[in-house]
Amino acid sequence: MQTLYTLESMGMATPEYYQQGITILNDKLRRSMDLFIVSLSYIQKIADYAVTHAAARASKYLPTQEDLNVNTKISTNVFLNLLTTNASFTTRAKEPAIVHTIDEEWVKKLFLQLQQTDAYETYISDVVNEMKSDKEIIRFIWEEMMLANESLMEYYGEELTGWEDDKAMTIVLMANFFKSNARINFSKLISEEKESYSLELLRTVLEKKEYSKSLIHPKLANWDTERVALIDLLLLQMGICELLYFPTIPTKVTINEYIEIAKLYSTPQSGQFVNGVLDNILKDLEQENLIKKQDRIRK
Repeated sequence: MQTLYTLESMGMATPEYYQQGITILNDKLRRSMDLFIVSLSYIQKIADYAVTHAAARASKYLPTQEDLNVNTKISTNVFLNLLTTNASFTTRAKEPAIVHTIDEEWVKKLFLQLQQTDAYETYISDVVNEMKSDKEIIRFIWEEMMLANESLMEYYGEELTGWEDDKAMTIVLMANFFKSNARINFSKLISEEKESYSLELLRTVLEKKEYSKSLIHPKLANWDTERVALIDLLLLQMGICELLYFPTIPTKVTINEYIEIAKLYSTPQSGQFVNGVLDNILKDLEQENLIKKQDRIRK
């Protein structure tokens, strides 16, 4: 969607500019992976800061017994260790573009805030390192200490290129991380299957643009066409192409997905708009027997 939006804005949304579209898409995927790695790097550094903080307290001129016994359990977090021993992550995390993005003051601030939470106190009070509790404290850092932190999110928006556009993608990638972080390949954002799908969808939307528009415009009688968001029109074109030319994707899945994307990226009314128009177009296509779906063959 973002790639098509960029092409449309540049007057390049035609089949002749497909290669430029691939370049734009790859750049956006690379940027999304960078934002994902930056977010994970913050979590890693917050956990590592426990050791730095403990050493600072122990080195006081007159340390108390409490200063000498600061709990650094989170620095050996079992779940996080799956990340720090992932070669593809450690390689990417060391790249200058990633390293220079991390603000050490934010790392310190977030750790000190984490220390004051009941969740952290409960976590360190358990002497056993268990995968479940280790995963939950890392999830807590991401969801409650970072994602819910308005000041940090404002900082992300100011300092991280593309954050506003790719925040939703980062959230999805983080959710996948909590499901299967040990299996993530951080050198490649999406699988070959998904990459093939995205390129084919991009090519198809560009090639079928005029046909898609011919199906869309008759359905806009009850809408102010001048005020229909460009993103909504692009989502409709994408949806039509999936309905017609991607036989293994069920029609219900297509419509539901584009409704959600419209709600997330466009106007408050966009979900309803995309739902109504796509549903009407689908009915027409089914009456003309143009929808040909088949079961997906799993490899």
